[in-house]
Amino acid sequence: MKTRILVIEDEVKIARFLELELAHEGYEVELAHDGREGYEKAVSGKADLIILDLMLPGLSGIEICRRVRRESDIPIIMLTAKDDVSDKVMGLDSGADDYMTKSFAIEELLARIRVILKRRGKKEDQNNVIAAGPLILYKDEYRVTYQGIDISLSKKEFELLKYLMENKGIVLSREKILDHVWGYDYYGDTNVTDVYIKYLRNKIDQRYDVVLIHTVRGVGYLLKYDDQK
Repeated sequence: MKTRILVIEDEVKIARFLELELAHEGYEVELAHDGREGYEKAVSGKADLIILDLMLPGLSGIEICRRVRRESDIPIIMLTAKDDVSDKVMGLDSGADDYMTKSFAIEELLARIRVILKRRGKKEDQNNVIAAGPLILYKDEYRVTYQGIDISLSKKEFELLKYLMENKGIVLSREKILDHVWGYDYYGDTNVTDVYIKYLRNKIDQRYDVVLIHTVRGVGYLLKYDDQK
């Protein structure tokens, strides 16, 4: 399967140039010419890497990067017309993996893409699977098993469980869970965390007669597996 690259760039000539060069290198390329369209495509989960312009109509590259980072660790290379240190710092602080100033040599961009994808491949090999005893979560497959049996979870249930498993043994407040899983701009019912914890308990703890998800009164929740039990 070809590596898929999403190019979010409002300058049509630059976007087309990147599309042709990347396709020539064997990548599958998708284009978006404004911020909102780019964000929707970025969070669709179809791309393996994003090339993101800093200045975009609708939604800035910085804001797209911040929002994507709440949901995904997909590699992001940010592009800007400004050779300004503050812009670079802001881009990297928002979650970008790399930064290039226009106009850049296409050979350098291609080299940086190869380095990031190679690094990510190694990281995925090491970190794709999280385990808590017989509970196994496969990140890139959106799959969870208990004692080898698949557990059917919704996207939010999966993201919540992943966050708990990534922080095994650490108490997470409802606010932290809400911000990480639902996002900082979530304005719905704050009890949604408790509701989804209940969903997970029904599908895992109660179904398999174990206690993995623990409540710490007045604080929040933690996931731990006690192999002595």
